[in-house]
Amino acid sequence: MKRFHCDERTGSAAGSRGGRVPEGASDPGLTERQRRELEVVRCMIGIYCRGHHGSKRAELCAECRELADYVAERVARCPMSDSKTFCSSCPIHCYQPAMRERIRAVMRYAGPRMLLVSPIKALAHAVDTLRERTRGGKGRA
Repeated sequence: MKRFHCDERTGSAAGSRGGRVPEGASDPGLTERQRRELEVVRCMIGIYCRGHHGSKRAELCAECRELADYVAERVARCPMSDSKTFCSSCPIHCYQPAMRERIRAVMRYAGPRMLLVSPIKALAHAVDTLRERTRGGKGRA
C-alpha cells in the first residue's frame, strides 16, 4: 500500500511508494497553487480512505491510490492552472464522470473533517476559495 499522511508541521501531504515521492508531488512544472491543491486533495483522500475503507493512518487502499494518482495527473495537465484556484472553480471539466463523482464523495465526507485533521490546510483552502469567489469565479467549497 502507498503510505500517506497530512503533515501539519510542514504543511504538506506526504507519501511514498517504496521511498519514491508520489507522482506529481515534486513536479517542477507545477505552480505553487497546483501544489497546494494536490496537498489538500491528497489529505482529503486520506481522510476518506481511513473512514470508508479502514486504511491505516498513513496508507491508501488501491482504489483511493488510483483516485489520488488520477487527480495528480489532471492537476499536472490543467490548461487553466494560471487562472483558477481549484478544480471546482474551473469552467472546463476534464474529469471523467465516474472520477468526478468519486472525488465529490471524497470532498463531501472529508471536507468537514479537514478542520479536525488539518486545520491549517482547511483554513488555507477556505481562504483560497473565498478569494476566488470575490474574483468572480465559481469556487464551491
